[in-house]
Amino acid sequence: MLKPSLQLKLGQSLTMTPQLQQAIKLLQLPGMDLNQQIQEALESNVMLEMEDLPDAPKVDAASTAEVRALSTEDSWRDVGRGQDSSFSNRGDRSMADFADDREETLREHLLHQLETERFDDQERIIGEAIIDGIDDDGYLFETLEEIRDLLDDDALSLSQIERVLVKIQRFDPLGIGARSLTECISLQLAPYSEDTPGLTTARRIAEDFLPLVADQNYSQLRRRLAVNDDELDHALSLIKSCHPKPGQAVNGARTEYVIPDVFVRKVDGKWLVEISPSGVPRLQVNQQYAALLRGNSEHSVLRGQLQEARWLVRSLEIRNDTLFKVARTIVERQIDFFEHGEEAMKPMILRDIADAIEMHESTVSRVTNNKYMHTPRGVLEFKYFFSSHVSTTDGDEQSSVAVRAKIRKLISGEDPAKPLSDSKLAALLKEDGVQVARRTVAKYREAMNIASSSERRVRPPK
Repeated sequence: MLKPSLQLKLGQSLTMTPQLQQAIKLLQLPGMDLNQQIQEALESNVMLEMEDLPDAPKVDAASTAEVRALSTEDSWRDVGRGQDSSFSNRGDRSMADFADDREETLREHLLHQLETERFDDQERIIGEAIIDGIDDDGYLFETLEEIRDLLDDDALSLSQIERVLVKIQRFDPLGIGARSLTECISLQLAPYSEDTPGLTTARRIAEDFLPLVADQNYSQLRRRLAVNDDELDHALSLIKSCHPKPGQAVNGARTEYVIPDVFVRKVDGKWLVEISPSGVPRLQVNQQYAALLRGNSEHSVLRGQLQEARWLVRSLEIRNDTLFKVARTIVERQIDFFEHGEEAMKPMILRDIADAIEMHESTVSRVTNNKYMHTPRGVLEFKYFFSSHVSTTDGDEQSSVAVRAKIRKLISGEDPAKPLSDSKLAALLKEDGVQVARRTVAKYREAMNIASSSERRVRPPK
């Protein structure tokens, strides 16, 4: 028969104290969100006070991004902005009305529709490749041949890819997946009933006369089309209701500002890391109020606020200390990048930093999330320094960032009349000691928004 008994056991367990929970929360907040959190604490806790500091300069994140050169086709897509402001009136309104408040990317928007529509497994694979080839404006910049090459399926026909493309071109927003401005407008005109006034003329304009619309040369347009004023007005209304960059209805451009969390600079030949001295208020406990509570058992609410204030101040100290350690270790490991640029970037993962500072990977992940450092090479996100590795012919490893830089350098020096194909780029990288597949080159090129060799080719004038 079992008898009840008492036993004493020793064990270890990790308890998430309120202070630890708060420290972890503050650790992952970017500067602007942390500033807001601190302001709320200052308003609700009389035991906290701050030293006023000037705001850190806001840095336009877009200014540090790469901007790819516009092609002739791109210039026609700008027709509404530069040459005929009325052409984009509907588009601007559409973007304001339908831009996704959740900041869903165009790719995510299209992939969601791909999953919910009736596509078989093969069509879905083709569809993903097509969507990967659609730029932020909504245009398909890959040819059907290039998509087939990327899928690496010899049994796949161009007609199969074309059929899937036609299905995707029915996705929202209308005009998506077009290969030219003409096709983009034609796709947006397709849902109209055939008896819509001006529809036939609008289709003719989209096919042959868009430059005249851009130049607002309506008299010549009327003569070339041989239509009356009413017919032309109806047609132009239909054309101007179309969005020349349909992808922006989802991928609405937003100006993003960041406050650097750390500053990196070179002084007397050494690279120094400093926590940003401004932008985030420096907190301290109000010592006068704290002194009034000493030896006083009353005012439990104020005593609770005093404890919370001390926790917050300590949590901020832990955050800054951890942020500094991570930033300093990143800089130490990427000295070659700061000295020589992207091609000297070393492969690095979270574990490398975690091991160096003797912290858990999850802690490093929180620190590097949405944090920025101001450097002589621009304002860079911490995560920019972490990248996968690519094997070299001598058994060493190179950062994928460095490989991208090499690809960009090769393309910048190519003959415009004979641009380098992805296969040729892979061969040149191999000669430089970097073992990389053609499909990987294509993936890196696309990630840098660099067009394919066929689109980069500049044909000499006849």
